Amino acid sequence: MKCPACDNELTARTIADVTLDICENGCGGIWFDNFELRKFDEPSESAGDELLEIETNPDVNVNGNKRYSCPKCDDIVMMRHPFSFKQQVTIDECPGCGGIWLDAGELEQIRELFASEEEREQATEEYVRQTIGKQLADLEEQDQAELARVRRFVNMFKWICPSAYIPGKQSWGAF
Repeated sequence: MKCPACDNELTARTIADVTLDICENGCGGIWFDNFELRKFDEPSESAGDELLEIETNPDVNVNGNKRYSCPKCDDIVMMRHPFSFKQQVTIDECPGCGGIWLDAGELEQIRELFASEEEREQATEEYVRQTIGKQLADLEEQDQAELARVRRFVNMFKWICPSAYIPGKQSWGAF
């Protein structure tokens, strides 16, 4: 596989039973197949320590503005987006295979964001509550009002048409 950032040949390396593709002696980027990053993104996951010291070539220059093509999928340009709501690290993700490309140093930055998955989830919930909590509460209130309206209609229908007339609810076979 070719490196999406510098076109160097990626080297397969197995760490903690996961085979990653690494741009050694190139730009120092790492390719994670779908869901593999989760095994290395926390500081407590010691397997990720090995990935923090990838040998790079100082002569390789990477254009940070260039959109990368997925090294696994043909003709798919990866999406660039923040790793978390903190928006401190931008990653490249393939919409086809779900793989993630991290440029040199980005894994270390990701590992510094949150100490654990629980901390990340709590911080995300708090962020959502602060940013769109009011809108979500309003939508829930609207949904409750709509549910009450539907229940009134259903109850009225039950009064007009008792269950004896609903197909399958009677034993005498009118329907």
